[in-house]
Amino acid sequence: LPPGLSRFQSSISLLQSSRSGSPQHDAGSSCFTVNQCTRAQVESLVAAARLDDLRSRLCSRMSFGTAGLRAPMGAGFNRINDLTVIQSTQGLFSYLSRYFADLSSRGVVVGFDTRGQEESGCSSQRLAKLTAAVMLSRDVPVHLFSTFVPTPYVPYAVKKLGAAAGVMITASHNPKEDNGYKVYWCNSAQIGSPHDKEILLNIEEQLEPWSASCWDERLVESSSLRTNPLTQINSCYMEELASLCFHRDLNSSCPLRFVHSSFHGVGHVFVQQAFKTFGFAPPIPVPEQKDPDPNFSSVRCPNPEEGESVLRLSLLLAEKENATVVLATDPDADRLAVAEKCGWKVFTGNELAALLGWWMFFNWKENHPDPADTEGVYMLATTVSSKILQAFARMEGFHFEETLPGFKWIGNRIHELSKTGHSVIFAFEESIGFLCGSMVPEKDGVSSAAVVAEMAAYLHNKNLSLNQQLHNIYRTYGYHVAETSYVICNDPPTIQKIFNRIRNFDGERSYPKMCGGVRIIHVRDATTGYDSSQPDLRSVLPVSRSSQMITFTLQNGVVATLRTSGTEPKIKYYTEFCAAPGKSDVSSLEEELRKITTALLDDFLEPERNNLIRRCV
Repeated sequence: LPPGLSRFQSSISLLQSSRSGSPQHDAGSSCFTVNQCTRAQVESLVAAARLDDLRSRLCSRMSFGTAGLRAPMGAGFNRINDLTVIQSTQGLFSYLSRYFADLSSRGVVVGFDTRGQEESGCSSQRLAKLTAAVMLSRDVPVHLFSTFVPTPYVPYAVKKLGAAAGVMITASHNPKEDNGYKVYWCNSAQIGSPHDKEILLNIEEQLEPWSASCWDERLVESSSLRTNPLTQINSCYMEELASLCFHRDLNSSCPLRFVHSSFHGVGHVFVQQAFKTFGFAPPIPVPEQKDPDPNFSSVRCPNPEEGESVLRLSLLLAEKENATVVLATDPDADRLAVAEKCGWKVFTGNELAALLGWWMFFNWKENHPDPADTEGVYMLATTVSSKILQAFARMEGFHFEETLPGFKWIGNRIHELSKTGHSVIFAFEESIGFLCGSMVPEKDGVSSAAVVAEMAAYLHNKNLSLNQQLHNIYRTYGYHVAETSYVICNDPPTIQKIFNRIRNFDGERSYPKMCGGVRIIHVRDATTGYDSSQPDLRSVLPVSRSSQMITFTLQNGVVATLRTSGTEPKIKYYTEFCAAPGKSDVSSLEEELRKITTALLDDFLEPERNNLIRRCV
């Protein structure tokens, strides 16, 4: 080794090949191969004496965050690769085997999306097979999907099959270089505390791959403990999806045309089937984006949340085909973007939630005319999302609750409420993640696409567009004008410095008192547990010290939040003006909100001083 690299010796050896998976071990055998691509990456870095790159890759490990593990693919302990997936699955098995006495009968579900990277030899399918191989090597039954599926199919399968847990190999809408390892608990919700921390401890206790079988992706073809749940789960999902269809007779004769983009991911086939379940003709696919492509070759960013710039091909096709509504699912089909032809209005996540919340409650009331039934109904939203559902609840008499950001909090709350006989009929997060009904405690772009199509068809029959109905909702419940964006920060110490400054803005342990010339009346810091609006100054929401989040309530009714992303190097900011019913001068609301948002960004985050990269789409 070059001078100065001796302390990386053991790490490099493990990444090049485990003792049980080394080339010497498998000489003369074709049962399995270690990943020669990631091995070559490490050897190249060693030969070039690239110390900083080696330190970055080898001196830290991934931690379970909002979505399990998520990182770039490639060699290194803080990267997604064969070894780190094997290590993660060994830790998951160890924890599950202690938690579930019946693990050998319940088994686990494993699914994957369409991601892949030639230079690291990684693909979601390969990593899913390695995940399955580790479990199978310990005689745990594995329900491994035979082809790519939407992320919601994994927790749905956990529920239907009674599995102990589920793993989805996906990085959702992240850049093409990334992949991830998303874990679901037996209640079908994403894992949370203490399971995430315990799994991480179990991973760190046994980093050496157990045996040659852990590297053998072909084990999934030969083991009698492996089953393919695709046909059963797809059939059950579509059958249950029909329960969200309220006006099938209108759908079958609907003159509206729909365009759908799957953003080079998994969504095309499944959204087509969902439309059929609802009685619609299939949506028109964007031809350049309907087939899987791990390079996401037609979009700069595979995230439909970015709006009109990334929906360009969809909107052009809709113009050509005279389609009224554009639907776009992200690469793993758990999120949904919607645009409507009226100068092409691209709805924000908050606006679409207003429509879907109204729609779900409207149809629920049609089927439950007794007002007493409303007492058992809930809607949920993350705390950085629009407060429009809260306005609904106040006027209509159902319950509304907020959770911390991330659908794992919503999913686990749905599970808790179901145990007490309550029904969650809609939940959302502003980043275009929606759950209509409670088929699965996870955001679901496939079911949401079909529900939006039916809502559009129903409104069209009433001579209304989606956008017109949105304004009807705001006139009834109060305009909720929101702005959401982010800055990029690739330096974690800078993020820490920014939030420390905010917590000591006007002296030690003193938060800002003004924003954009408006007095701040309440501060809630979910990272420290402080909330000035509570008598004991303690936040009602759980404390989440692993991420940064501070919310300011202003005297004029604006609510503003700064938080770090759990999956990307971003500081996100959210502002919303919650106006009372009857206050309909939207332009003045927007102008006041814009002023607050600019001050929040410039005065609190100081992008230029901190070398933050402003969003540019």
